[in-house]
Amino acid sequence: MFDWNRSCSYDEQQKRRFHTTARSRLKKLAAELALPPGSFEIRSNRAGIAVSGEITLHHDRAYIQVGQFGLSSGHGILIRTCKGFKDYTGGANHFVALGMLDDIPALAAAVRAITGVGRDDALPASRYAA
Repeated sequence: MFDWNRSCSYDEQQKRRFHTTARSRLKKLAAELALPPGSFEIRSNRAGIAVSGEITLHHDRAYIQVGQFGLSSGHGILIRTCKGFKDYTGGANHFVALGMLDDIPALAAAVRAITGVGRDDALPASRYAA
């Protein structure tokens, strides 16, 4: 299991592993949410040597960003709504623990609860017909 709380500050190998692992987990999250290809992008900003940088999954209605910006609080995943790919400020910020990257179904549930985006939103309306 990856140590999400081991600082990337001034540690190039840890930063590389952090970004590689987080990108992989965000791809799994997109699959768990059943996001169609082309409806999202995953990007990485390595930033400077003193910080972790961030890895972002940007959907047209959800913005999920992973970084070590909240280590003292135990948080490191930002989840918020947005209105398209040009919306970088979006709705209210919600934070969950970095460790949720080790439990993709639970992280997907949090994303669905906060943004309404996910597997259930991809189901046809006929499923709900009486």
